[in-house]
Amino acid sequence: MDQYFAEEAILSMTSHLIFIVITWRVLLAVNFDAFFRKNKVFEARVLLIFITIALGTTVSNFFLDFIGWSNSLVYLF
Repeated sequence: MDQYFAEEAILSMTSHLIFIVITWRVLLAVNFDAFFRKNKVFEARVLLIFITIALGTTVSNFFLDFIGWSNSLVYLF
């Protein structure tokens, strides 16, 4: 039972990190200069990091939920 929780924890952490990196790479391709005031580079980067974490974690949670749901389909039949 403990091994199951350990495997789930490793899968969750890995999934979150992968999707956060993917989201970061995607958001770097978007030009956000028009949304921020001049000389507010630090604040813009912090906001971009927060948006990256929020989006990456949300997508990762959906991915992990979807895997859990598909594993539960076995009990349907």
